[in-house]
Amino acid sequence: MNCEPIGIVRSPVIEPVDENWGNVVSEIHLKTSLATGLRGIDQFSHVVVIFFMHQSTFDLATDLVRRPRGRPDMPLVGAFAQRAKHRPNPIGVTAVRLISVQDNVLIVKGLDAIDGTPVLDVKPFVPAHDTPHEAVNPDWMDRLMEGYF
Repeated sequence: MNCEPIGIVRSPVIEPVDENWGNVVSEIHLKTSLATGLRGIDQFSHVVVIFFMHQSTFDLATDLVRRPRGRPDMPLVGAFAQRAKHRPNPIGVTAVRLISVQDNVLIVKGLDAIDGTPVLDVKPFVPAHDTPHEAVNPDWMDRLMEGYF
């Protein structure tokens, strides 16, 4: 398997937090050699950012099954049934608002990645592709996400 970062996140957030990401404005600095690959991305209102949560840790004994964010009001669920940063492969995926594009830099809002986070890919958000029509979430997920964005 070969996967290399295409860029890096520049964010005012330097420590991982679990809430209030909605108003965070970040920059995604792509490698300059990839800048022309952004042609046309400015026609989209949102993009999907795939990133490597480089400061995340994973302990099989404590993180494979846990309460989301360690909250006692949450059920015990497996790592693959939640969006926790503590995962076997710490890959983050977030749809964000695209504010602007300047050369090799995307200015985005709502990216839940800290400063220095390696970016693996950027894709346009396409509702027909990215929004399942009959998606169902458990009630606890709705409670968990209150205040996150």
